[in-house]
Amino acid sequence: MQDKFALPIHWNDHEDIAMGLYEKFGDDFNESKIYRIRFTDLLEWVLTIPNFAGTREESTEGHLEQIQSAWVYEWRDNQ
Repeated sequence: MQDKFALPIHWNDHEDIAMGLYEKFGDDFNESKIYRIRFTDLLEWVLTIPNFAGTREESTEGHLEQIQSAWVYEWRDNQ
């Protein structure tokens, strides 16, 4: 269930997206696995994050790269 009071997340909210991905996948993906994720898969996963307000069309390779890096830092912080 989505939190109706949560702010919408957009493509440039890389850290918020990374936290959402970590919450979804936890330790299923370690640093090397995160960096090997195909951008097509990453894009689909980002679109399913609760309160994500961005669209597929607004996605860029730069955003996806930043999200991958932020996800790695999020994963490291939780080890």
